[in-house]
Amino acid sequence: MRILVIGSGGREHALCWAIAASPLCEALFCAPGNAGIAEEADCLDIAADDLDAIVGFAERESIDLVVVGPEAPLVAGLADRLEAAGVRVFGPSAAAAALEGSKGFAKDLCRKYGIPTAAYGRFTEAEAAKAYIRAQGAPIVVKADGLAAGKGVTVAHTVEEALAAVDAAMGAGAFGAAGAELVVEAFMEGEELSFFALVDGEVALPLASAQDHKAAYDGDQGPNTGGMGAYSPAPVCTPELERRIVAEILEPTVKAMAAEGRPYKGVLFIGLMVTDEGPKVVEYNVRFGDPECQVLMMRLKSDLLPALVATADGLLKTTDLRWWDDEAALSVVMAAEGYPGAYEKNTEIRGLEAAAEDPDVTIFHAGTGRDADGALRATGGRVLNVTARGASVAAAQAAAYRAVDRIDWPQGFCRRDIGWRAVTREQETG
Repeated sequence: MRILVIGSGGREHALCWAIAASPLCEALFCAPGNAGIAEEADCLDIAADDLDAIVGFAERESIDLVVVGPEAPLVAGLADRLEAAGVRVFGPSAAAAALEGSKGFAKDLCRKYGIPTAAYGRFTEAEAAKAYIRAQGAPIVVKADGLAAGKGVTVAHTVEEALAAVDAAMGAGAFGAAGAELVVEAFMEGEELSFFALVDGEVALPLASAQDHKAAYDGDQGPNTGGMGAYSPAPVCTPELERRIVAEILEPTVKAMAAEGRPYKGVLFIGLMVTDEGPKVVEYNVRFGDPECQVLMMRLKSDLLPALVATADGLLKTTDLRWWDDEAALSVVMAAEGYPGAYEKNTEIRGLEAAAEDPDVTIFHAGTGRDADGALRATGGRVLNVTARGASVAAAQAAAYRAVDRIDWPQGFCRRDIGWRAVTREQETG
């Protein structure tokens, strides 16, 4: 098969790494890719949001499957464009991608079909949003309705902080058009969980569980980011909890989307809060998580490619996936100093070869490029995903941080406590 992956981050590197290992993969391309992806695939000078160029390349090069990594091209209708051109695609239609493209749509869907989530209000006027916030009190959560690259959510611990979030989104335009409408929702107490499933329009195949770390700094402190690390499996996702998630959230969501005339095909990523009342939806995402995808790919024993094809072809009923159930995986994000705010670009990174010498360690590139002399440069905010497997989360954590410590990048930083919840649980249970 001839495969085209869309995107340039750590998620796409992990997907390319897994797809390249498939005996079914004859040729692998990535648009636009990065320095790490270039070791697995032919990188193309095509932006992930250049729909015309992507469709043209897929037709010209007889691509058998396009795997769309990021959400923005899906919300913009890339899957629809490819299907209209007769190209098989892994990813939902624009109508189905509204699950992530509009938080208000997702919340309304949950309310209509009885899917558990936090109480909320939708607002297009700042004063109405502020009145709701004052009436509800804090803590409270303010979300930009549209896509904001993982940065459109404010968990406000005071009413003043929430009001400031409304001003930033609607007054200062911090998130552009994405913040023209806001969702304000009740704060949920509990533990967050990332739950993934492949969905072919009717059938959902749950994947392994994972847990992300959104805050920038140790101890879950600092601003929200796109994710500073992840691990799998997540001990909070017990077999009983998984049964509840499938029965109360996953399957009702798939049925709801079909009933709405928006059948969902692709990977469905449900961000959950595990509360005292049970699992509740925090948000839906229409693509693999980043960095959760990296740990999932490290634990996947089966060939990924046939599962992606079966999803696109509506054949998940006959598909099964196997995982390294006796091993955990953990990924540490190395980011540019200053992220998620302003940061310096094009700083040099050394020592990756030494860091990757451990056979249990794989380093996925998230924001890298090479200069004319071949030196590796940091080109983004989140730059490297140092990912390791181990017999436990603690073992995977230790291997990942050993590798991190061998990387020579003074302008980079990382959290030093990725996986702390799982490690604590492992210590308590002996």
